[in-house]
Amino acid sequence: MIHIEEITNLEAPELSIYNEQSEVQLLRINEPEPGIFIAESPKVIERALSAGYEPISLLIESGQIKGEGALLLDKMKALSFDVPVFTASDELLTHITGFHLTRGVLCAMKRRVLPTVNEVCENAKRIAVLENVTNPTNAGAIVRSAAALGIDAVLFSHGCTDPLYRRAIRVSMGNIFLIPWTFLPEDGSMDLIKGLGYSTVAMALRDNSRQIDDSEITSKDKLAIFLGAEGDGLLPETIEVCDFCVKIPMSHDVDSLNVAAASAVAFWALGNH
Repeated sequence: MIHIEEITNLEAPELSIYNEQSEVQLLRINEPEPGIFIAESPKVIERALSAGYEPISLLIESGQIKGEGALLLDKMKALSFDVPVFTASDELLTHITGFHLTRGVLCAMKRRVLPTVNEVCENAKRIAVLENVTNPTNAGAIVRSAAALGIDAVLFSHGCTDPLYRRAIRVSMGNIFLIPWTFLPEDGSMDLIKGLGYSTVAMALRDNSRQIDDSEITSKDKLAIFLGAEGDGLLPETIEVCDFCVKIPMSHDVDSLNVAAASAVAFWALGNH
């Protein structure tokens, strides 16, 4: 049985995980156990539920209780989740999030213990490796492209943003729940990736860069595609130890693409199709 409670006060203690605590605090709230994250919109939340994430509570805009929110509640009932459901006005939700929620649903969910790199890459032929991508929008967009364009798994360096931060999840359209992912160890990650049999490809503008459709690269059985931070790109030492350096042909004297846009091109050219 799911119980619905209307909230009218922004300071209500039931809203603390939605309103008072930062995403870093939510990440660390249960240390040393995994923390909490917030998912937005029925579709994203449904994908998280289908991937096995456990809800803690829902916060739904009042008008959505009989709209898309009703379908989400039905799914939670089918999965035997008995969690508190709080409703609030659109105005109150806007205060909480800082912007208007077009789908009017938030869900606090429990994080899970991350899999190992070996587990994530067990059957993966094409993987994306993100190095120091700190912008959640870029991270979410890259994950969305990876899921859509033939990438089997995504690995994040410890310098990356958390892909379960709210904006990253939202921009990924919940695809972070559809593709295997994990964080790399802080040391020895390149040796680990190569030890799993991957040829490594650095997306970088270098004099020795090859075209992205180079047959020697595209014919490799297993590829790890490295993408760096917006602006700085990959670390020089990462580029040096990669097997190949690849560039995207561009016209009109454009020298580079946003990393999220570049990832989509790279995944289309080098992914499994």
